[in-house]
Amino acid sequence: MKKYMVSVLLLAGPLGPAYAATYDIDAAHSAVTFKVAHMAISKVSGRFDKFTGSLEFVPGDTKAWKAEASIETASINTNVEARDKHLRAADFFDAEKFPAITFKGLKVTNYKNMKGKLHGELTMHGVTKPVVLDVQGSGPAIDPWGGERLAAVATTTINRKDFGLTWNKVLETGGLLVGETVEITLEIEAVKRKPAEPANEK
Repeated sequence: MKKYMVSVLLLAGPLGPAYAATYDIDAAHSAVTFKVAHMAISKVSGRFDKFTGSLEFVPGDTKAWKAEASIETASINTNVEARDKHLRAADFFDAEKFPAITFKGLKVTNYKNMKGKLHGELTMHGVTKPVVLDVQGSGPAIDPWGGERLAAVATTTINRKDFGLTWNKVLETGGLLVGETVEITLEIEAVKRKPAEPANEK
């Protein structure tokens, strides 16, 4: 039910001189998580374990910021194998038919003090819808190996029915087994891509 990985890093702060740079999401230090109501009395948490993404960043020029990300649908993980199998099946994500959830960042608005709104398109279960993420950026920082990193936390909510994820059961009390609103939290860290080594001249 979520996956938007990540282009949230677009909102990181200024890096100094105006130059374009590409940053790749470091999945080992990032997380794509979600919460959804269960029986209207509690919430179940989950995550996607496999995702990739990158962004193009030009300090001070929000119009030049670009981002895209992809999440492996079958990597959904709620720590209950039977439930995860159901989520991967046709009742929900239909991971075999729709193996990836993708996000494309289109623009940033209300950017101030490393906070802003990231507008983009989320494609899931074969349906593309606009989404808006509230983002708090941080960085840059240099890691022990000389890599330049940016980070951000982004949150949003979606209605899974908007993406064709409609399976549910009505309880005796009249409520629904699975909530329709999904809370998404992205904790992202990205590292600046190193320039390609020049080809050796013959």
